[in-house]
Amino acid sequence: MRILAIGAHPDDIEFGVGGLVIKESQKGSTLKYAVCSLGEAGSGGTPEGRKAEAEAGAKIAGAEIEFLNFGGDSHFEDKPQNAFELARVIREFKPNIILAPSQTLNQHPDHVTVSKLARDACRYARYGGLKELKDFPIHKVDALYYYPSSAEWDKKPDLIIDVSDVHDKWEQAMQAHTSQMKTRDYLNLVNSKSSYTGSQVGVKYAIGLWANDPIRVDYLSDFGLSSRNY
Repeated sequence: MRILAIGAHPDDIEFGVGGLVIKESQKGSTLKYAVCSLGEAGSGGTPEGRKAEAEAGAKIAGAEIEFLNFGGDSHFEDKPQNAFELARVIREFKPNIILAPSQTLNQHPDHVTVSKLARDACRYARYGGLKELKDFPIHKVDALYYYPSSAEWDKKPDLIIDVSDVHDKWEQAMQAHTSQMKTRDYLNLVNSKSSYTGSQVGVKYAIGLWANDPIRVDYLSDFGLSSRNY
């Protein structure tokens, strides 16, 4: 599998879905991060420092990383030009799966804006008549999933992935964002949330996702795991 994880800020992917991408990397999937700012408006760290932190986190996960310029942290706009830029990344990388921030309004408006841009980019990437993307062959994504921010606890996920076996490495990736660790106890926050999500299915740590589209299977018996089995 080829998996593209999209984040609004340099730490969003690690804090939101880091354990999952590490697990996929260890399975053999090819990973790429698309980060849409350098955290320019943040109270902790510098854009240059946060870029280096994101690169370090991606290296731990085994992912390549690309930084996009949508006007800077807190200046994102939901407009076609920005979605075309994400669609360009999709056409170049050709992912099977895309992970994007959730569409739930939360503590940072950039998250939901990037979520909408990612959703639109998945559609634009498959359109053959867009002159803005004519230099890149069209690509159809198989699945789009949304991941929560560290502040989202109350919405029941569609999928829950056990990441207990990669938790230590996930912590290493989160700790790469040293500037953010000084502003808030993110490690404890993310671990508590992951533990809560895991408790719903009987595992120690887990990450929840929401599906953009219904999940198709050939047989109901394809589902071998259930939250009722623990």
